[in-house]
Amino acid sequence: MTEGIEPPGEIALFPIRGCILPPGEHLPLNVFEPRYLNMIDDAMNGDRHIGMIQPCEGGTREIPALERIGTAGRIVSHSETEDGRYLIVLEGAMRFRMAEEIDRQTPYRMARADYRGFEHDMMPEALDTIGDKAGFLSVLRDFFDLTGIDADWDSIESAPLTAIVDKVAMVAPFDPGAKQSLLEAKTRAKRAERMTAFMTGALKASGAAGSA
Repeated sequence: MTEGIEPPGEIALFPIRGCILPPGEHLPLNVFEPRYLNMIDDAMNGDRHIGMIQPCEGGTREIPALERIGTAGRIVSHSETEDGRYLIVLEGAMRFRMAEEIDRQTPYRMARADYRGFEHDMMPEALDTIGDKAGFLSVLRDFFDLTGIDADWDSIESAPLTAIVDKVAMVAPFDPGAKQSLLEAKTRAKRAERMTAFMTGALKASGAAGSA
């Protein structure tokens, strides 16, 4: 994570259902919608931060309701394709609670971000103190087999458990509500506990729990 860079109090919102960005992780995005191309232009001309947040039930098709908690991400890589799309990479900085939406006459939505309670997102965390790595990987193997996900297990087994948990939270086919629950977990240890419960539940529902 980029040291010494504080996320902004007012932040542009990029709502994508089923997409979360844990602090410290990197999220590649293919941006093509005009209002979000505008948003990236504004971010690149400013503090380079945008807020990843999930839509939720309610609102309208044009203006869906949003979850209350998202993540401020900083653009750390940016390129433009020949057809005018932006390929960017966001680095998760700090989670925020959406205090209120604000009207800044932009084509994209903006909010006032409240970072209270998430200060620890900016601090280093011990890498192998969040639980039973072997037990977690056993469940993860069965869950990946169930969902047809190919994985580089040599790389996974050599990675710290914290990194595994956060990356799986981003890419695994959990439903949006489960992903939001993982994002909102207070610590990575809690995130690992919730993820294990979600995976075990899926295995039991499929009849594959015997191997978990």
